[in-house]
Amino acid sequence: MDNASEIYKVTFLNQGKVYEVFVKQVYQSDLYGFIEVEDYVFNERSQVLVDPSEERLKTEFTGVRRSFIPMQAIIRIDEVEKSGVSKISNGDNVSPFPMSLVGGKPDSKDK
Repeated sequence: MDNASEIYKVTFLNQGKVYEVFVKQVYQSDLYGFIEVEDYVFNERSQVLVDPSEERLKTEFTGVRRSFIPMQAIIRIDEVEKSGVSKISNGDNVSPFPMSLVGGKPDSKDK
């Protein structure tokens, strides 16, 4: 598979919802603790039936060149053969991985 045709499905948590989007570029950001995603791919097929959640994502990401997603919000990244339908679903059964990116001093009670 050549680089021009690589597509990634990125699943992540955002404000209590699970977002599933398709992008052409995914990489570790220079900003500590973030993953960068670029070149969003949305189905451009002419359909009689329109998926409202994909339309909402199209609207939300219109004009966005690049997104910085916190590592702890990422659920999964898959390289796929072709893009599918982007969607937003409830995150009822998913909770973020507990992770502190900033170290702190131990509490005096812990000694």
